Amino acid sequence: MQIATPRLFADSKAKSGYGLVASTDRQRILRAAKQYLALKPQTITSFPSSRSPGGLHDFFSQADYFWPNPANPGGPYINKDGQSNPDNFNDHRKAMIALSIRMPALTGAWLLTRDPRFGRHAADHLRAWFITPATSMNPDLEYAQGVVGVSTGRSYGIIDTLHLVEVARAASIIAPKFLSAGEQKTLQQWFTNYLHWMKTSTKGTTERDAHNNHAVCWALQASEFARLIGDSATRSEIALQYTGIFLPNQMAADGSFPQELARTKPYSYSIFNFDAMAMICQSLLDSGHDLFAFALPDGRGICKGADFLYPYLKDRNAWPYKKDIEHFESLPVRSPGLLFTGLACHREENIKLWERLNPDPTDPEIIRNYPVRQPLLWFSADARA
Repeated sequence: MQIATPRLFADSKAKSGYGLVASTDRQRILRAAKQYLALKPQTITSFPSSRSPGGLHDFFSQADYFWPNPANPGGPYINKDGQSNPDNFNDHRKAMIALSIRMPALTGAWLLTRDPRFGRHAADHLRAWFITPATSMNPDLEYAQGVVGVSTGRSYGIIDTLHLVEVARAASIIAPKFLSAGEQKTLQQWFTNYLHWMKTSTKGTTERDAHNNHAVCWALQASEFARLIGDSATRSEIALQYTGIFLPNQMAADGSFPQELARTKPYSYSIFNFDAMAMICQSLLDSGHDLFAFALPDGRGICKGADFLYPYLKDRNAWPYKKDIEHFESLPVRSPGLLFTGLACHREENIKLWERLNPDPTDPEIIRNYPVRQPLLWFSADARA
């Protein structure tokens, strides 16, 4: 089932959200963006790796939770769920995370001030990553989250480009203002090619059909990349995936996510999956699908998910399940899902809690699982199709 949203309703929600975030985050955004003006874009080509099975322009990462086997030190790595291996090659991921932090902040600063310095520098990041042949990244993830002795790349690696979601949202604002027509065409082609790979490759379709947060993150990426290139058919497919697959198969009657609760980091993964689902709802709001208003006959929907997590976002120590094996004390941070459900589900307490939580975590593991940092971009009239 799909619920169409009257345009007036969507516009009024965006307007109120923009004002709220602008007043809350203005100084934070401008302070960060001014720092980023002095930093040149760096893409994966600045960080070649002898471990990579691909070339200079191929994104490469190693699976987080895989380690050498003490019983066979030279053999295939083994899994330790939830325990990140610090010896993994992460420079490409770090470069993409830096892009995902800096370029949206610069875009937010341009929205708030219309100072062209911010817009031009945001556009420089787009040129470096997606347009300039010498520095651009190839539009696939064939070599992401490989495992030594097991695989040169896995479907799970597609979650690494979750950090392009907010970049794509920012690009929809910046590209028409600061890129030439030819540059815009090249940018659109990059995301067209990458979305095609996500939808047709074995790795892509495997990730799409996963049973946990990986599929949700695939869908969020597909929705925003499709939005940038004007692919309304894909966005309708994502709406059906959310209502027909994610809610029935991933959310329990109380609003929890059983697959995430079964992990060794149940707290962080529950928040992560909730945020990604809420972001899908926000992503599709301007396409005529108000998924915030959708619920299954038994009440399962994103508002139910928000109600489940709210007490534990308010008080981490109230969490009644096992604690995360790592980084439990670094959470919670400012959940975008709190903000979007607060507005859409009429939960004032969610908004107040969102305002109080830390918007800029410093723990690298939390940053890795925190891809939406500039909600201003998700309400701006400049960003709506």
